[in-house]
Amino acid sequence: MKSFLSRRVPTLRLAATLVFTFTLLNLTACSAPEAEKAKPPRPAIVVHPTVTDSQLAVYPGEVRARHEPTLAFRVGGAVTRRLVEVGDWVKRGQPLAELDARDLQLQRDAARAQLEAAQTESRNAANELTRYRDLLKRKLIGESQFDAVKTRHDSSVAQLERARAQWKVADNQAEYAVLKAPSDGVITRRSIDAGQVVSAGQAVFAMAADGEREVRIDLPEHEVTRFAVGQPVTIELWSEPGTPIRGQVRELSPAAESGLRTFEARVAFSLDGSANSKPQLGQSARVYARTSASRPTQRLPMSAITADGAEAYVWRMAPETFTLHKVAVTVANYGHEYAEVISSLTPQDWVLSAGTQLVREGQRVRPVDRHNRPIESDDRLAHSF
Repeated sequence: MKSFLSRRVPTLRLAATLVFTFTLLNLTACSAPEAEKAKPPRPAIVVHPTVTDSQLAVYPGEVRARHEPTLAFRVGGAVTRRLVEVGDWVKRGQPLAELDARDLQLQRDAARAQLEAAQTESRNAANELTRYRDLLKRKLIGESQFDAVKTRHDSSVAQLERARAQWKVADNQAEYAVLKAPSDGVITRRSIDAGQVVSAGQAVFAMAADGEREVRIDLPEHEVTRFAVGQPVTIELWSEPGTPIRGQVRELSPAAESGLRTFEARVAFSLDGSANSKPQLGQSARVYARTSASRPTQRLPMSAITADGAEAYVWRMAPETFTLHKVAVTVANYGHEYAEVISSLTPQDWVLSAGTQLVREGQRVRPVDRHNRPIESDDRLAHSF
């Protein structure tokens, strides 16, 4: 009997220990929800979305010349001299580069010789026509003979005009061996050097012509439809912050640039004298444009927007239960402090504006405004921005 009890005691102790452990776990599990329910809801700053009929967008840009011609030789050949560098200021008619013109000069000399021969032939035909006209008046030749001489004369005149045109072309081509600036301006790019062989029409220089200046900006695909030629905008140079300059959209590219998939736009400076100084080529600028949105958008603080992977969303508070729920949004435009979003939100909804990463779906909160004042159900302390 004693041996039997000594074998049963460890088993009874183990069973008692297990029962105590399971009981403790059950009590802990039951008390956790109760403790959480007893915990007061955390304060949460909430705001109303603001419906925007238009958007103020900012685009970086660069000051460019209104006219930016690409310069090329009108004939082909080997480059013998390059006379300018990038950044050089040139005058109209100033030589920029020269080609080896020996072959062109020989062609001009040959055309000149052909012209002189045609002139001689034309003079002889004219003298012969004069004699035959006198003989015809005296009835010493027939009409057919005179017509043959007149035909030779007319042909010589045509040959002379042809030779004169060929000589003019050859003379022009010899002149084209020297590339000259079409106007005053600055050389912005060069693509040749001495000894290089170029073809006719091959770009060798790019030039920014003196005169009007404008700002080039690149518009994303989803925003280009909001702009129109003649639309007023505001320009601000980086070198003159806080000094707005009036301008307007002068040109919109009809096709997107390959690779970037953006549309080039040119913004002209206003001619009303709003600029204090003449913008310089290459200066950085910002263009502010207020555009009408194709769909109504809401304005929210940047801190209210969070994301789950590639999907952006905000936390909307249910006014009846003060609980938070996710609402998917599409960000139409990012700003410094605020963003424009497209969503199912209404101006009466309450949206969490801070601490979005510290809450979860269905969490109960205590709504306050940005001054930490409690928000009543009648919206008397509704926060606006």
